[in-house]
Amino acid sequence: MDDYILNEHNKEEFPPAHTAEHLLNQTMIRIFGCERSYNAHVERKKSKMSFHLDHKPSRQEEREIERRMNELIDEDLPVTFEFVTRDEIPFDVKLDRLPGDASDTIRLVRIGDYDVCPCIGKHVRSTSQIGRFEMLGTNWDEHERSFRVRFKVIA
Repeated sequence: MDDYILNEHNKEEFPPAHTAEHLLNQTMIRIFGCERSYNAHVERKKSKMSFHLDHKPSRQEEREIERRMNELIDEDLPVTFEFVTRDEIPFDVKLDRLPGDASDTIRLVRIGDYDVCPCIGKHVRSTSQIGRFEMLGTNWDEHERSFRVRFKVIA
């Protein structure tokens, strides 16, 4: 295997929750047409992610988020990694959240054909290892047009 020099990583993720973060980002993009989370705090016991949306999600939409997340987990999608240079980045992958000193070689994390994004964190090998996704609650900030999802994963 080639040795790639990547940025230092100063965080020790809980792989099931971190992989769920990737799934939730793509699920929100697909349901609401929004960007990836602008604020995320992902931990073993409880996590929260915030998204800018054009409307407050209904209870039905909230249930759909949870349903879709557990459906994706049950699909046992493979989680794979690919090393590419900045010149080889797929057109739909954004690099705007990488640190300014990010290496020229980027590690892309793919979850089946569902999501791909640059990331150097730890992940599970397939989505079935996440466990069950449980939404603990949500908050809507009308002024900021911000929707916060609080969740945990249960092995």
